Amino acid sequence: MKYLVTGGAGFIGSAVIRYLMGETKHKVLNVDKLTYAGNLSTLATVADNPRYGFSQTDICDKRAIAAILKDYRPDIILHFAAESHVDRSIDGPAAFISTNIVGTFNLLETCRQYYETLGRDAQQRFRFQHISTDEVYGSLGPEGLFTEDTPYAPNSPYSASKASSDHLVRAWQKTYGFPAITTNCSNNYGPYQFPEKLIPLIILNALAGLALPIYGKGENIRDWLHVEDHARALVLVSEEADIGQSYNIGGDGQFTNLEVVELVCQMLDAKNPGGTPHNKLIEFVADRPGHDARYAIDSSKIKTDLGWTPSYHFEAGLAQTIDWFTENQKWWQPIRDAKYDGRRLGAGR
Repeated sequence: MKYLVTGGAGFIGSAVIRYLMGETKHKVLNVDKLTYAGNLSTLATVADNPRYGFSQTDICDKRAIAAILKDYRPDIILHFAAESHVDRSIDGPAAFISTNIVGTFNLLETCRQYYETLGRDAQQRFRFQHISTDEVYGSLGPEGLFTEDTPYAPNSPYSASKASSDHLVRAWQKTYGFPAITTNCSNNYGPYQFPEKLIPLIILNALAGLALPIYGKGENIRDWLHVEDHARALVLVSEEADIGQSYNIGGDGQFTNLEVVELVCQMLDAKNPGGTPHNKLIEFVADRPGHDARYAIDSSKIKTDLGWTPSYHFEAGLAQTIDWFTENQKWWQPIRDAKYDGRRLGAGR
């Protein structure tokens, strides 16, 4: 089949493209605006594959998207394109409203118009898959898990924008019969992650001997999902899920932020025995405004319906991620030099 992946030069989108190129025979067109977090070097291993193509296009440009759809004629749309960092949404929410809400609306309308031109067989194959986040559900107390039926209660500009896009996708499916599916995932980690996120930021700061900042007391809990497990789940959903379904995808790995940072320190200490313990670099800083206390995903539906389970236990996946960043300075150093130097974002106004 022909996949069109929006935001395919980003962290999760690029992982899915690498998976599609390596594990399937599908064709892929990557449509990405190449904002600060888009990086074609994440796809260097597949760039010369004849089944892969790239178009630098903004999803807000309806005319350009319509032309791509008419020319490429995809069977499956995987919609990743989004502004995704909570801290940046606190500092500058306008970009999140523009891309995540208006961009998704434009993409839905353009894809709906394309879908209506298809013949019966092509319509039966076509799927629009919207990739979202567990942050739309808000903050959990000390007990419980997010399910597909958890009411939405977003608490940041980022999560509010993603909740809005989720609602648009649902409305287009219900109102117009548009063949859409939504997935909501927990916190991703793994190779090629942009170093504004917690795990790569801590790894790179520790390697450089810089402070390891932790918001508040480090008690906020997240459910960690390895990006390669997520990629495998998303392709499975695209191939097997029924129209109108939604699936939560989590890694079954709940840890406090402090526990994550301490694990990184312990693993780096093991790689450099005898050095100063890396946990001496930990620095507690002012908390993020509106910081959600706990996220935890119930993935039982995708496990039962589609047979997916995560293959990475968090400690093993974290060790693999640390090894990757340690061995791939040529990938991340240009980002640290030119795009993001590790400074604090999202402190509030």
